[in-house]
Amino acid sequence: MDAVYKKLTVVFREVFDDPEITITPESTADDIDEWDSLTHINLIIAIELCFDIEFIQKEVMGFQKVGDMADCIKTKINLVESAS
Repeated sequence: MDAVYKKLTVVFREVFDDPEITITPESTADDIDEWDSLTHINLIIAIELCFDIEFIQKEVMGFQKVGDMADCIKTKINLVESAS
């Protein structure tokens, strides 16, 4: 598991208050009982804070699974690192 997924796992466990949550690139809202529209917003905000990034609405709307989030995060991190 790479660093992005390790950090995402921590965020998911905090947002859903469940230390047992395990995520994969294929995980979706259907896999986590408490993942509804409100917790989705909280999750997105927590991810942005954790990774010091900002998603645009189009990106968030395109997230179908955790792998989509992770790919977007990796792209944003790489853009920030290459701009430094």
